[in-house]
Amino acid sequence: MIGIVLAALLWGTTGTAATLLPRDVSPLATGAATMAIGGILLGALAGRGSIRLLRERAARPWIALGALAIVVYPLAFYSAMSLAGVAVGNVVALGSAPVFAAVLERWIAPREHRAPLTRTWMLAAGVAVVGIALLALFGHDTSGVAHGHASAGSGSGIGTAATATADESAAGSWTGLGVLLGLVAGLAYATYTCTAARLIRTGRRSSTVVGVQFGVGGLLLVPVLLATGAPLLLSDAPSAVADSPLHALLGQPPALLVVAYLALGPMFAAYLLFGRGLRTVASSRATTITLLEPFVATLLGVVAVGERLAPLGWLGLALVLAGVVTDAVIAARGAADAASTSSPVAS
Repeated sequence: MIGIVLAALLWGTTGTAATLLPRDVSPLATGAATMAIGGILLGALAGRGSIRLLRERAARPWIALGALAIVVYPLAFYSAMSLAGVAVGNVVALGSAPVFAAVLERWIAPREHRAPLTRTWMLAAGVAVVGIALLALFGHDTSGVAHGHASAGSGSGIGTAATATADESAAGSWTGLGVLLGLVAGLAYATYTCTAARLIRTGRRSSTVVGVQFGVGGLLLVPVLLATGAPLLLSDAPSAVADSPLHALLGQPPALLVVAYLALGPMFAAYLLFGRGLRTVASSRATTITLLEPFVATLLGVVAVGERLAPLGWLGLALVLAGVVTDAVIAARGAADAASTSSPVAS
């Protein structure tokens, strides 16, 4: 479980890091670069084990399904951010993922590895999702903040950015499509979590499974990177939030340096930790624990980017933490009970 918590903490830094990117670097370019570079590195780390795993006929459908979800996730997530806004896109994608994972787990996970859908889990997940909704929809005090600045919101290992819209009525007509794409992103996130968990919990090394799925997904995203990534090399535009405390500390770093951090930290290291955590934590519970991501992202937004949090935002922050801590305690007690029942009783 510690690996999943650490992964969520790393993912929570992605939006803040993304505020250092030039304005004209598109969200698709950021997501494709992060996933492609990090995914290929994860694939390389898997080494010969990846070849052995790819030769397993029983594993191939789950590898293919997980890799496809990895390709879909950044494209759907960033499009949701652009069409529906960072707040709505985040709450739909991240809030729907535990629900999708709970459903998919019934189909994908072996029966002995399915987490029971208890009332306590439903309550914990529901409290955390309500907290995210408060954070996303009512949390930020936007007075004094220029419209169109990037948000420090989260993105499960990918930086987020807000797209300014000149015509608000036209933007509103696209919100429904943005919400739909947010649901697609949540489904994709849950899908690659469940497929990876199935492969890991049936005897494969977590680093090999993560490496193969993300390696294949990363290679499939290279064409998107080539089509959209020119500003990462050529842009000299200012960053999205050029007057934040983070910029006062670091200045304007090269875009490639920011992408390198996103690829090596919230992508490469975080997914290794996440895969390790999936050895013992059910997919539905893992996606609930990773709701810590927007909690961390919001705190960083206040401290590093200079965002202000309204009272309902602080309430949402507390609810997210309460829901995740409750779920973690439930999981820890379940693991302790399982260990005690499986160990011999002293006579």
